[in-house]
Amino acid sequence: MASGVTDGTTDQGVFGGVDSHADTIHVAVISDNGGHLADAEFTTTAAGYAAAVAFVNAHGHVIAIGVEGTASYGAGFTRAAGAAGLDVVEVNRPDRAERRRIGKSDPIDAYAAARAALSGRASSAPKDDTVAGIRALHNAARSAVKARTAALNQITHILVTAPDTIRAKFGQLKGTKRTDALARLRPAGDPVHIAVLTALKSLAQRVRELTAEHTALTKALDNQVTAHNPGLRAAYGVGPDTAAQLLVTAGGNPERLRTEAAFAALCGAAPVPASSGRTNRHRLSRGGDRAANAALYRIALVRMSSDPRTRDYVTRQTDAGRTKKEIIRLLKRAIAREMFRCLTTTVTVPGIADLRPLRQSKNITLTTAARHFGVWPATISTLERGIRRDDDFANTYRDWLTAA
Repeated sequence: MASGVTDGTTDQGVFGGVDSHADTIHVAVISDNGGHLADAEFTTTAAGYAAAVAFVNAHGHVIAIGVEGTASYGAGFTRAAGAAGLDVVEVNRPDRAERRRIGKSDPIDAYAAARAALSGRASSAPKDDTVAGIRALHNAARSAVKARTAALNQITHILVTAPDTIRAKFGQLKGTKRTDALARLRPAGDPVHIAVLTALKSLAQRVRELTAEHTALTKALDNQVTAHNPGLRAAYGVGPDTAAQLLVTAGGNPERLRTEAAFAALCGAAPVPASSGRTNRHRLSRGGDRAANAALYRIALVRMSSDPRTRDYVTRQTDAGRTKKEIIRLLKRAIAREMFRCLTTTVTVPGIADLRPLRQSKNITLTTAARHFGVWPATISTLERGIRRDDDFANTYRDWLTAA
């Protein structure tokens, strides 16, 4: 149902704004000087999107449309508007102070999105659909982990109050040993024992199924991520889940992020000034995409534990008097800079497919190679399989195999 009036002009420049929901979208149109022209509500169907696009076009030459949730509830309208040749920009939700001042309703939010497009406050291009498959696999894998964790917690809680014989038998077991033992149960005894054992067996079987499901999803996710951006996946400390999260955060068109500083701010890794008086320092950012921030944090932890260059850096910063929290902030900022390069440029990944055949042709075991370099055999194995990237070590290893 539309509201507002128009002046009958069809060649004036106008801006659109969209407040998106699961079942409906509310579209508002303003003139290029900020005057309200009209607003209307449409359904989230192909016909509704087409009608919404026609509604905006009917008021003049559309300069840009600001859309809330271009990668979620507004994705359908974003695709329809893009197919119609309209320029769509992504709009962040209004801050709380503004909402307290002007209130909240669908028309208010739609007009606010239009004004954001007009003022230039909203200027980011929406994410495209090339990472939609990665996003779906990533969400499914994450949900499998959450469900498995919930089942494991339930097993622990049941064992706390279980009859003494059950608690004594299974309470001391840990990890997969306990899960496997419970999954093989044949409930017997009095009704209480049968009920408790049946519940434990069901939960244990659920854990095993979810583990297998997560393994399969992670493998599929790894294949998708590696095919989409091999350089990102090959970076030190970047696993399938971490790479997927960064791709989802940046979108399939990371050029929409104009600078690496913008990407760092998006990930909540940009340093925030926290100086006062004689104190001159920065603190960790509390804003941005927290899932992306967590991905950078995991990369930092991996590198702090096993990357020699990062460990040397941590030692130098510790000697300089910085706290662990400050060092992690610095690392996350540097990692964000590296991840931005991987996301926005083509990174050539040196081939490692020749390493294992070369070692086997010389009849050299993993243990012998690992002993020569003073590392664990697993380090050599992960390097040969492409699970871990270390270009310098790979070249040194190749030279040694060639000369052997």
